[in-house]
Amino acid sequence: MTIDDKGPNPSIFDLETETTTNENYRTVAWSGKYLQVTLMSIPVGESVGLEAHPDTDQFLRLDAGKGRVVMGPSKDNLTIEHEVGDGWAIMVPAGTWHDVINIGDEPMRLYAIYAPVHHAAGKVQPTAADAERDEEAGTDEPPNWSVQPESVDPDQHAG
Repeated sequence: MTIDDKGPNPSIFDLETETTTNENYRTVAWSGKYLQVTLMSIPVGESVGLEAHPDTDQFLRLDAGKGRVVMGPSKDNLTIEHEVGDGWAIMVPAGTWHDVINIGDEPMRLYAIYAPVHHAAGKVQPTAADAERDEEAGTDEPPNWSVQPESVDPDQHAG
């Protein structure tokens, strides 16, 4: 990995190469004032995790692997389902329950753009369990230079 999140300063890197070579569940690549770029690697048979971000819009793009996207108004009402692969983009409006499940035979590599900023700057989480532990411990909070909504509702996770 050749990127280093330098906070709200300008950054230039080969996004496709960094995404396809990232082996961590989540790597925060860049954290600006209003949006953030993270890289993700999802093992075969695993998923991003069914969740909803009440105050955060999200853009995801697959650069390797094959997935199944599910989305809907509640965790029990996922009205959208679609298979995706390299080059596909997924737009998730704030408050929408969503998950991307790796249905392929190789790690699914994708990047996510959050608006507003959602994670701690430069945070690297090798596994989904590490990400969950950081969230529970309160060590994955947006940096103080980022602009956050006045009323921030907590993320919702299934299970």
